[in-house]
Amino acid sequence: MSAVKKASRIGIVTAGGDCPGINAAIRGVGKTAILEYGMEVVGISSGFLGLLNQEYTILDENQLSGILTVGGTILGTSRENPFKKGNSILSIDKPKLIRKHYRELGLDALVCIGGNGTMRTAAHLVEEGLNVIGIPKTIDNDVWGTDVSFGFDSALWIATDAIDRLHSTANSHKRIMVIEVMGHHAGWLALYSGIAGGGDVILLPEVKFDIDIVAKCLKKRAINKKPYSIVVVAEGIPTRKGESAGRFIARAIKEKTGLETRETILGYIQRGGTPSPMDRVLGTRFGASAVELIARQRFGLMVNLKGNQISSIPLAEVGGKLRLVPMDLPLLHKTRKMGVCFGDEEN
Repeated sequence: MSAVKKASRIGIVTAGGDCPGINAAIRGVGKTAILEYGMEVVGISSGFLGLLNQEYTILDENQLSGILTVGGTILGTSRENPFKKGNSILSIDKPKLIRKHYRELGLDALVCIGGNGTMRTAAHLVEEGLNVIGIPKTIDNDVWGTDVSFGFDSALWIATDAIDRLHSTANSHKRIMVIEVMGHHAGWLALYSGIAGGGDVILLPEVKFDIDIVAKCLKKRAINKKPYSIVVVAEGIPTRKGESAGRFIARAIKEKTGLETRETILGYIQRGGTPSPMDRVLGTRFGASAVELIARQRFGLMVNLKGNQISSIPLAEVGGKLRLVPMDLPLLHKTRKMGVCFGDEEN
């Protein structure tokens, strides 16, 4: 919706899981708003819980200094979804309460930094009459409508470094090493880290794999005197109920091949620590672009990256969608031709 007056006070909320680069985005929003447009910036605490509980702080330029390289989020986060059905406390209408507090704070716009769930909530807030801009962040790189989100590159560096280190252990003990990386629905992190780390088998949620094909590939490598193998799996591949992807695949490989197999689950280490230079730059670009949209009184949008250009897309088009690895991705085809097994066809 269009603003009735020039934006002078904006809020920032960070919601969902943390990831490297959020503080770079907060800094990009805050410094651009304060220094370029003379706006007042309100930092909302603990995701949408902060809007419900009126927990916030006024951010000045000094508070935004020194946070570019810091992981996590200085505002705190939560997975509170005010629009979740049955998600109420003492029959409180959470969307109505957020509208009330948004107006009481005197906000002219709200910047929502988060992943798919946050963008969906942001779209609902637009429907509630709030001026909202979304900034996408994710480890899984699965936010629809943008080529990449910050957080992914940092996680890719961490996962690739871990795979690099496991090569030496795998080689020393002549083992099969299974490495589980993040990716509930989308296999971008497994695909890219698997390629960058020299994975022999890469298993993605998008590709229906046959464990017998995986076992045959690994036995063939052993017969051909390949001393060890690296298997990279996304956490979201189908498994037995309650069993992690890494443990499930490692157990199945050992049962079917008889080869010594170990699993490593990287877990939350992929989300922590200093953001990569690329994520610092992208977070900064997204943050600055979000404020420029606000200054132009353009709301209901998510900033995105297309090629190397920052643009925007309606939040209504983003919510509820996932950016998955497409089966016609040229990188998949090229990697197959190099002998990497995805478990769906024999090499």
